[in-house]
Amino acid sequence: MKYQKLFQQYNLSGNHLENRFLMAPMTRSRASQPGDIPNALMAEYYAQRSTAGIIITEAVQVSLQGKGYAKTPGIYSKEQKEGWKLVTEAVHKNGSKIFLQLWHVGRVSSSKVNGLQPIAPSALLAQNTNVYIFDGAVNGDATFVPVEQPREMDKTDINTVIDEFVKGAKNAIEAGFDGVEIHGANGYLIDQFLRSNSNTRTDEYGGTKQKRIRLLIEISQAVANAVGKEKTGVRLSPFISFKDMNDPEILHTIMLAVKKLNKLDIAYIHLCEADWDDAPQIPVDFRIDLRSNFKNTIIATGNKTPEEGEMLLQENLVDLIGFGRNFLTNPDYPARVERNLSLNQIIDNHTLFGGGTERGYTDYPFMK
Repeated sequence: MKYQKLFQQYNLSGNHLENRFLMAPMTRSRASQPGDIPNALMAEYYAQRSTAGIIITEAVQVSLQGKGYAKTPGIYSKEQKEGWKLVTEAVHKNGSKIFLQLWHVGRVSSSKVNGLQPIAPSALLAQNTNVYIFDGAVNGDATFVPVEQPREMDKTDINTVIDEFVKGAKNAIEAGFDGVEIHGANGYLIDQFLRSNSNTRTDEYGGTKQKRIRLLIEISQAVANAVGKEKTGVRLSPFISFKDMNDPEILHTIMLAVKKLNKLDIAYIHLCEADWDDAPQIPVDFRIDLRSNFKNTIIATGNKTPEEGEMLLQENLVDLIGFGRNFLTNPDYPARVERNLSLNQIIDNHTLFGGGTERGYTDYPFMK
């Protein structure tokens, strides 16, 4: 495989197989309560998987308002920042690099999660969309509840969110992260601004494609100014429409945003691709357009096999392939691929989201 640009930046050798794997972000909901604080168990989880050349963390809320699911970690308090230091120190000790994913869920939330009414570009409820809480179920499973009606954001709210992303980015770097990824995908706040069906504003943040990308570009510019463009990435998901996000204009809107992000010279764009069996396939024409409009690193994730990833790399359509589920169940995934060994396939769904012990989190076996 020929992973290149980010490896050159972080002095990682593409000749070592473990450096060729990127671990994709996966929400696991293991933060300590109260306070959504990263902990030693989370540090162990990431350390186990630091045979990846680069890790992108689970999504991390930039404020309490930005939280949409129970037990997800934050990056806005001193205690959270100190907790993340356990993670970065453990990962760096094993020679890997790690980016923190900055997250605001927008309308995908409930007062049952954070005690607050959700906010969004427009006061439109996300249909058929749930979030989860832990309500004391005997088996410890998460309980899914419907999202609530959001409040339309005013200019003060928008400025506050931009400041929260900047503060989160600064806190991440102070906690030892090598960079940050702005979560602009999967139906969350920034994605809600990008799409015409969730953003019906008529001010400078809505009404046209050029205005709908404004929040993404302003956040990206502000974060790049704060921590460095070489430490700033953006995640986008143009072909994912769950959480009531079906927008016929999104492909043109995304490509317009890509051109602006290219001018900002950020480190990478992370293309989040659907990973279920009947998911839409990304057309080659879109990948070619993305490559022609963005000069820096392009990352693709979405339940790919190494062989699928290799094909995209050889065709020069992407620069890095991220792996998620296989890293979840196989902390030594790169070594298993190198030796062509069988994988741990079964995911314990009862502990996929949440749980206070190592079960289904750090107890997946290493190869013998």
